[in-house]
Amino acid sequence: MTNSALTATRYTDHAHQPNAVGQVTLDYDARFLRRKVVTLTDGRSVLVDLAQTTSLNQGGVLVLDNGDEIAVVAAPEPLLEITADDLTRVAWHVGNRHTPCQIEPGRLLIQHDHVIRDMLAKIGATTRDVSEPFTPEGGAYGMGRTHSHAH
Repeated sequence: MTNSALTATRYTDHAHQPNAVGQVTLDYDARFLRRKVVTLTDGRSVLVDLAQTTSLNQGGVLVLDNGDEIAVVAAPEPLLEITADDLTRVAWHVGNRHTPCQIEPGRLLIQHDHVIRDMLAKIGATTRDVSEPFTPEGGAYGMGRTHSHAH
């Protein structure tokens, strides 16, 4: 299927070795995969062939067949930064729409959505476009992804 000499068949949320032999930089959507060829920052290709679809997180590693590790890095991507005087109330509204959300002190980050942006303006939130790595909270029932109503 591929002429890739490197194959990763395992993933873990943290490194076991002090130095990764490579690095892959992927945006949020691309970090949700099971089987795919990815390109490392040095140009080499790796076939990722995991047992099940997995959410790769910033700081995790893909483990090659020989035990070496490839560091996973969250790529900067276009996001919507949300601030508000009552950020707790705004976070409730974002969560009520099942929108993946990165929660930080003083702000929230979500993927661009013009409908949610309009709703946020109506409830007094301020939004601005930013480009940053996106690492939203996992699901409430354990690590994983949340999905918008469009899933």
